[in-house]
Amino acid sequence: MPTIFEDLGARVENIWKDLRPTTRSLVERAWRTTPGAVGTIPRTQTAAYDARADAELSRLLMALDEQAGELTDPASDERSRRARRMADTCASLLMEQTQSAEMFAKLILRAHVLKDYASMDRIADALAKRLAPSEVCELARSNNIIVRALAQEVLTQAPPATLAVLARDPVDAAEARLALIRQAQEYGSETARRVLRELEREEFGVEEF
Repeated sequence: MPTIFEDLGARVENIWKDLRPTTRSLVERAWRTTPGAVGTIPRTQTAAYDARADAELSRLLMALDEQAGELTDPASDERSRRARRMADTCASLLMEQTQSAEMFAKLILRAHVLKDYASMDRIADALAKRLAPSEVCELARSNNIIVRALAQEVLTQAPPATLAVLARDPVDAAEARLALIRQAQEYGSETARRVLRELEREEFGVEEF
C-alpha cells in the first residue's frame, strides 16, 4: 500500500497513517480484491456496523478526490489515475457497508458530480436495503435536489403497505403520499389507489359502509 499512496500528497499520506488498523485492512483488502472497481466489492463482512470506519473512509475519499482533481498536468496523469482508482475503492467500501443517511447523501452527490450513473443505481439499491423507510424520507426532504430526487425514487419502489404507515406519520406523511401518488398514476397500482382512498377517508373522518 505505501507504493500506491506514493506522491499523492501529504494530506492523503497523513490520513492513511491515522487510520485505525481495522479500517486500513478494509481498504487494503478491497484494493487487492477489486482495484478501483466501483460497486463490485463483495459484501462478506459480518461484523457490526462501524460508524468510525465510515468517518475515516469519508475523510480519505475526500482527500483522494481533491488530489485527483488537482493533478491535472500531463506529468501527473498516472498519479491522478491512481488517486481516482483509490477514491473509487473507498467509495465502493462505503457503499457496501454504510448505514448512515448522511453518508449515502455524500455518495449520491459524488456519483452525480462524476456523472457515474451506474453507481447512482447501485447506491439507490443499497439505500433501499440498508436504511429504514423513515430515513429514506429524511433524504427525500434534503435541500439538495439530486439527493431528494433519488430518495423519492427509492420511496416510490417501496411496498404500498410501508408507505401507508409512513403516510400516517406527521413527519414523513408528505413524502410517503407523494410516493403513493406516483405509484398510482405512473405505475397504475390499484393497491396504492386503495391506500390513498383510505387515507383520504381517515383525514375527513368518513366511515366506509
